[in-house]
Amino acid sequence: MIELDTAVQAVLWDMDGTLVDTEPYWFRAETDLLAAHGVPWNHEQAAALVGNALPDSAAVIRGAGVDLGIREIIDTLLESVIAQVRAEVPWRPGARELLADLRNAGIPCAMVTMSERPLATEIARRLPEGTFEFLVTGDMVSRGKPHPEPYLLAVEKLRETRDSLVHDRVVAIEDSLPGLASARASGVVALGVPNIVALPDNPGHTLWPTLEGRTAAHLHELVRGR
Repeated sequence: MIELDTAVQAVLWDMDGTLVDTEPYWFRAETDLLAAHGVPWNHEQAAALVGNALPDSAAVIRGAGVDLGIREIIDTLLESVIAQVRAEVPWRPGARELLADLRNAGIPCAMVTMSERPLATEIARRLPEGTFEFLVTGDMVSRGKPHPEPYLLAVEKLRETRDSLVHDRVVAIEDSLPGLASARASGVVALGVPNIVALPDNPGHTLWPTLEGRTAAHLHELVRGR
């Protein structure tokens, strides 16, 4: 029996690397773009961009030698990743199963991603209708992760229909350091599930090796244990 005053009220999902394993798609898009401009690009450079806001990543790519504007770089990368997603959606282990369990339990979920709406929508539409109440995307905020604005916006939108919502009963699931920093700074419960980049132990967040086998009950336990 879950005590209502300690139950999870909502779950906020990062997308790239957490819900879907699209980081290799981004790496490929970046490598192809830089190669077209005669600029070498390696795994370490790509991994350093994981979780960052797209304008910040585009600025790094431009600084590496791609003579395009920030917007053009973002659009080129998005076009490539969307094309790869349309060929195959690489779901992360346990993600869809946990989403389904949360939906069955009546716990609202929202996506909070630094990818822009066209890609986020492409992923969300592959899930059952109503899986996410709404999407917070990188083009909706002025300051992306690791700034708390994306998660603060998500909590604000949830509170439009839930006056009793409190930050420490909202869980954010992330796979990157910028994402965890954003979640922690917003005051929600930060849960890290490592993927491409290793995540360090930190008293400000909890680490799970995978979402496989995890249920709403595990998230209730996480919130109660804080």
